[in-house]
Amino acid sequence: MAKIAKTNAARLLDQKKIKYQLIPYEVDEQHLDVKHVADSLNEPIEQVFKTLVLKGDKSGYFVCVVPGDYEVDLKKAAKVSSNKNCELIPMKDLLSTTGYIRGGCSPIGMKKQFPTYLHQTAMDFPYIYISAGVRGLQIQIAPTDLISVSNATPSDIILI
Repeated sequence: MAKIAKTNAARLLDQKKIKYQLIPYEVDEQHLDVKHVADSLNEPIEQVFKTLVLKGDKSGYFVCVVPGDYEVDLKKAAKVSSNKNCELIPMKDLLSTTGYIRGGCSPIGMKKQFPTYLHQTAMDFPYIYISAGVRGLQIQIAPTDLISVSNATPSDIILI
């Protein structure tokens, strides 16, 4: 088996001595969505989380980590982040803001540590999956460890 190259996120987890596993999957450029990732991992989509970067009118940038089959609720996200309103940042700004590209954005190891909100259902699982920082690689991690490394706040931030 080929050795998996460590990403910034994985190096940061190593540095903090946090237990995780790197799980590779086949990238499909036509389907960068979480459903493809969950299917590839053979895991339930509600256990595979996507990382979204938003900008609030008061706080500036912040991060929401939500289960793959849900969308972030902008009203709830604004409220938990002490904003009146917020919006997803334009895709063209993702790399310059975070250091990551679409389909490979991790809540760990961004260029700058932004306030992070993890949807509370993550706590229902012994582990969840998040992007390792590149397309084709996921991190399997305990939600409590993700909270500890990213300073995330468990929150209700999804549209129901």
